[in-house]
Amino acid sequence: MNYLSAKTIEVYGFQTIKAGRKLCGDSYYMMATDDYFLCVLADGLGSGEYAYYSSQAVARTVKEKSDEDVDTLMKECNHVLYRKRGAAVAILKVYFKTHQFDYSCVGNIRFYVYSPDGKLTYPLPISGYLSGKPQYFKTQTFAYEPDSKFIIHSDGVNERDAKAFLRKCESIELIADRLKEQQQTNDDATFIIGSLH
Repeated sequence: MNYLSAKTIEVYGFQTIKAGRKLCGDSYYMMATDDYFLCVLADGLGSGEYAYYSSQAVARTVKEKSDEDVDTLMKECNHVLYRKRGAAVAILKVYFKTHQFDYSCVGNIRFYVYSPDGKLTYPLPISGYLSGKPQYFKTQTFAYEPDSKFIIHSDGVNERDAKAFLRKCESIELIADRLKEQQQTNDDATFIIGSLH
């Protein structure tokens, strides 16, 4: 499990590979500066080698262009997938000073934010996937409360478990450990879970 901690955020990232495969079709990247947190989760279509190459291309693009806004990053990710298998892609950028985040997703990746008072924010994804062809993007901006928790996960993660764990008043570390224990190996599975201070 990967761990990232800064003054205003604490995040865990976890990934497991489908049984019998050597490469994971999911890829993710996350980083934090004094001003923002950025993460991307890409789920390459299918599994195995070609899914891996597609998702890795997305993660690498976001890493190289991390200063860009979410709209621009989605366009760059779509471009880099030209003549590749394609991928579902979600990008989150949190701005600490304004207590806002921008989010965009194409495909079957889920994202939830729980505020301390129990309010759930669930931006709906655009159906489809990125493949280098013209694609509609919808970047949404939301405000968040301090001590909110969030999770982004690929479709290999049990959605009901993820939401149920977030509702509990437990540390992010404990939630991440429990979610990790529940993952099966019948699909690639990735989650990024965090707390915004």
